[in-house]
Amino acid sequence: MKRRLVLTVAAALLAGCGFQLRQAPDFVFDSIAINAPAGSPLAGELRRSLAADGRVRVLPAGTDMAKARVVLDVPTELREKVVVGLNASGQVREFQLRTRVHFRLRTGQGKELIPDTELLQQRDISFNEAAVLAKEAEEALLYRDMQTDLVQQLMRRLAAIRSL
Repeated sequence: MKRRLVLTVAAALLAGCGFQLRQAPDFVFDSIAINAPAGSPLAGELRRSLAADGRVRVLPAGTDMAKARVVLDVPTELREKVVVGLNASGQVREFQLRTRVHFRLRTGQGKELIPDTELLQQRDISFNEAAVLAKEAEEALLYRDMQTDLVQQLMRRLAAIRSL
């Protein structure tokens, strides 16, 4: 009996703490055009994420931008690899991987909703000449992870728009 009471109290405390699983974002627009360089992997993942719940219609590339409620311009998406550590003999021991994305959001008529903004993700990776292929695979995985993080940040920023 005492054990049941303790479990009930613990469940009530957890329910009352405000914990809630992350839900799909709610957008104020029903259609979006993504103006990004052709073949951009970030734009492709963003299109899939926006279209996943079915509430937002992502217009295909090349569509007239005036037909969309909002237009997301992604003029630049850069991947950088910078040496940050060398050993005593001058060989590379550590790199820093960076992904930069510039974007802005506007309505189809040209009203600016989010001014030109830069998002930056960076990760450190050690380097070992004996495991070059493994490090290349790790680098690709880190770039993919940074891209996913940037898409999630973009989704949260798009969801933060409250009026057109």
